[in-house]
Amino acid sequence: MVKLSKVEQVLVEKSRRKAQYTPEEKVPVIVVDNFPMLGKLAALRFLEWAQDNPEGVVSLPTGKTPEHFISEMLRYLDSWNDKTVQQELEEWHIDTGSRPDMGALTFVQIDEFYPMNPHHTNSFHHYVNRYYIEGFGFDSSKALFIDCEKIGVPEGMELEDIWEDEGVDLSLRYRNPANEREQLQKKVIEDVDAWCCDYEKKIRDLGGIGFFLGGIGPDGHIGFNIRGSDLYSTTRLSPINYETQAAAASDLGGIEVARKRLVITIGLSTITCNPGGTAIIMAAGEAKAKIIADAVTRERNILYPATSLQELPGARFYLTSGAAKLLEARQIGIFSRRDLGLRDIEKTVIDISVRNNIQIENLSRKEYEGSAFGKMILAKSGKPVNELNTLVTERLKEKIRRGIEVQTGTRFLHTEPHHDDIMLGYMPYVVRHIREHSDHHHFVTLTSGFTAVTNAYMLDICRKMLKELTTNRYGFRERMESGYFDPDNSEVKDRDTWTYLDGVTIKSEELKEEGMLRRFLRDLIEIYDEQDVDNIRDRVKELVNYFETQYPGKKDLAYIQKLKGMCREWESACLWGYFGWDSFSIDNLRLGFYTGEIFTEEPTVSRDVKPILDLVRKVKPDVVTVALDPEASGPDTHYKVLQAISEALKIYRDESGTEVEVLGYRNVWFRFHPSEANVFVPVSLNMFTLQEQSFMNTYISQKNASFPSYEHDGPFPELSQKIQVQQYTMLKTALGQDFFYEHDSALMRATRGFVFLRSMSLDEFLSHSRELKKHTENL
Repeated sequence: MVKLSKVEQVLVEKSRRKAQYTPEEKVPVIVVDNFPMLGKLAALRFLEWAQDNPEGVVSLPTGKTPEHFISEMLRYLDSWNDKTVQQELEEWHIDTGSRPDMGALTFVQIDEFYPMNPHHTNSFHHYVNRYYIEGFGFDSSKALFIDCEKIGVPEGMELEDIWEDEGVDLSLRYRNPANEREQLQKKVIEDVDAWCCDYEKKIRDLGGIGFFLGGIGPDGHIGFNIRGSDLYSTTRLSPINYETQAAAASDLGGIEVARKRLVITIGLSTITCNPGGTAIIMAAGEAKAKIIADAVTRERNILYPATSLQELPGARFYLTSGAAKLLEARQIGIFSRRDLGLRDIEKTVIDISVRNNIQIENLSRKEYEGSAFGKMILAKSGKPVNELNTLVTERLKEKIRRGIEVQTGTRFLHTEPHHDDIMLGYMPYVVRHIREHSDHHHFVTLTSGFTAVTNAYMLDICRKMLKELTTNRYGFRERMESGYFDPDNSEVKDRDTWTYLDGVTIKSEELKEEGMLRRFLRDLIEIYDEQDVDNIRDRVKELVNYFETQYPGKKDLAYIQKLKGMCREWESACLWGYFGWDSFSIDNLRLGFYTGEIFTEEPTVSRDVKPILDLVRKVKPDVVTVALDPEASGPDTHYKVLQAISEALKIYRDESGTEVEVLGYRNVWFRFHPSEANVFVPVSLNMFTLQEQSFMNTYISQKNASFPSYEHDGPFPELSQKIQVQQYTMLKTALGQDFFYEHDSALMRATRGFVFLRSMSLDEFLSHSRELKKHTENL
């Protein structure tokens, strides 16, 4: 019998679910409906624990996972005596007469990148001081920090003096140094290792960690204990794997920086050494479901670091319903209580087919009964196996038929949160409809996208621009005098794009550079409101200095953010120019909620919805495309853009009476299950080539994949192709290879990938948006 805290008991009783479905689940699991409730539950549990352990030892997480935990904690601490807050706390059995004294607790930092300047705003040292020491009121004099400047650095030296930009060579632990510099570095590594041992001893001398709260990484890491870590590991200086580097790239300023970073992290046994400790792992969203299922249901194994928590009675997983989606025993209980729908049947039958590698039409009762969900499908539907097989097979074929069809005389408004989302999400669908000349297309990017542009990329462009303004190689001075770069001369703006694409065609780096620098000069003129060449050259010199001296990952000044975003807008102009669309068919709305902060603002009607509404009024679309990621999966920006579009379309229908079709897509961050989509667009080898070449020739700032997916070490179009091929493979298994190889249509015989889309009426989309909002915002 699981011993739950009072707070946990309240939630489990409300949910009418067990805290642990044994023997499958090796650790108790508390499931909540949404991401904010996850933070609230963690905050309430922490308050409860702090009241019971007034001088306890705590370790709390960094990053975006604890956003709602932090906000709820601050609300409770700041408004403890408020009547409404007191009533809320009482409902959770929190003692309202005893506000926990945060200053009496001892805070322990979990991890830090190495080397990392603690004063940099993207350091974990800065994060914990901002949110936990200053925010919660922990006593800094008692806290244990990982301050890299104070670990092994000889007096009179700085971290940069020791490591510069070359990274840390851990082989110096075991070999003789080759020169004086390596001798210094070897000594520093040895001192860092000794410091880690001392840090571990300090934690254990305190009795171990009493309350640990953490997230879980894409490879299953907790702290920075990556996949393969010793389950009895202690505090140490350690390398990290690619998945963890990719996840950290946005914080560190790019994968190029992340590859050179090691980490200092407490170990798995550091977390579990206190037998009476509480250790909670928080996870939100379907993207974490596989990692969670492994962590909760696998036996203890170094490949699943969180399984180390199984030996701790106070270990818990706090999850959203999406993150718990692959906990089979738990899901069977939910499935058994709800009405059976067509999507349930379709998902189950496809999963049985793929798992057994058997074409759906050839599935027998044996395969159905080999699946717990298959058994329930048979019982609930009352249909024989062959009828279920035929039903699902025909539904899949119908979805392919819809994907082959091309709409005519249709006005499309293609929307994307970031500048390459359309390209990576459903480009084959766009291309097929661009070829139908009766259709009209308008493309809009909703955010500036500046966070995806590295300082190194900007420095390269600025140096090229400085050279041009000095040598006048491309005749920019004469063009300036002729009015070519006049901000009001919009008619010639597209010539920058055509010039660049001419360079692509004849493989001329000079012509491509000229086109790119023409547009960059226009951007500089707009940013600085300046048209004097010499003055602009001075500004470019300032930019060169800026990009040379700013540390990667630092939040940029507002005008730098705008300039980076304009570089991404130029790339989109080149992409759509590939297909003949000019600037009159492209908009960049730069919605205001996108600020580059770690916790982004919510969209507002006046600032974020109105620009979308104005564009919808202008375009008058029949079809609007939307990035449709599930709760807490994919970039946070996708969800916020979806909500803004949803509100704009609702207002537009109310005022015009116009119904639009909404086409939901997903790209490299998350996938549709075939049962969730209803339009399957075929992708040929020729289309794969077009996708890759157009991306690599236009999204220049993304060619090096500085902010990649943790799933693929390389440019995004390679991952997009991989996903589309995986989706084809699923359908080839489900429908049989002969369906494709012997099809009457050459298009189907050429198919080697699929894009999955979800077509919805506006009412369906608004309902989905409301449900997503409820799951994400606790409304």
